[in-house]
Amino acid sequence: MTDSPKPTRKRDGRLREDLIDAGVALLRDRGADGMSLRECAAIAGVSHASPGYHFGNLKGLKTAIAARAFRLFGDFMLEFLAKAERAPKAQILAISEGYLAFAEAHKELFLFMFSGQDLDQTDPDLSAMSARAYQILRDTCAPFVKPDSHPETVEILVWSLVHGYAQLMLTGKIRKASPGVKIPAYKFLLDHLNLSLQDDPSSSS
Repeated sequence: MTDSPKPTRKRDGRLREDLIDAGVALLRDRGADGMSLRECAAIAGVSHASPGYHFGNLKGLKTAIAARAFRLFGDFMLEFLAKAERAPKAQILAISEGYLAFAEAHKELFLFMFSGQDLDQTDPDLSAMSARAYQILRDTCAPFVKPDSHPETVEILVWSLVHGYAQLMLTGKIRKASPGVKIPAYKFLLDHLNLSLQDDPSSSS
C-alpha cells in the first residue's frame, strides 16, 4: 500500500495571485478602508505572514490590486478596438466603449484605481500597466491631433468625457435626470465632442 500524496505548497506566483484575488474580494465587500493583510491571508487560506512576504505591507497589496486593475482595463479597451472598424472615429468610440464596459463589469476596481489611493508609484507592474492603458488612449487619439496643438489636449478631452460619463453611470447620477429629460447615449456625446477635433481622415474625399 502506497502512501497518499502529501499536499504541496502553492507556487509563489499562484499564491501571490490568490492573495490579490482575496484583496479584490475584500475591496468589493468592505471597500479600500476595510482591507487588512491578516484578513486577506484568511480569505486566501494561507498563513498571516504570507501577504507581508509578497507585498511588504498593505500599501504593497493595494498597489498590486491597482496594477491588476489597469491590466484588465487595458485588455477591455484592446478587445473593443479589435472588433471595431479601422476608421479613427470608430476607434475612439471603441476604446470609450471598452472603458465603460470595464467600469460596469469591475465597478470596485474602477473606482479604486482612480480614487487617489496611497500606492507605490515606483512599482514596475503598476507603472507598466498604467502606461500601457494611457498609450492605448494616446494612439487612438493621435489622428485627431492638429499640427499646431499638443497631443494631450485631445487626449484629456476624450478622457474627461468618457471618465465623467463612467463616474456618473456608476454612481447612478446619470439615471436621475429631471422628468422628461432623455439621457444621451455616450456616442451622441462623442459626436458632439468630435466637432472640435480634426476631421476624421477616413471621411475626406
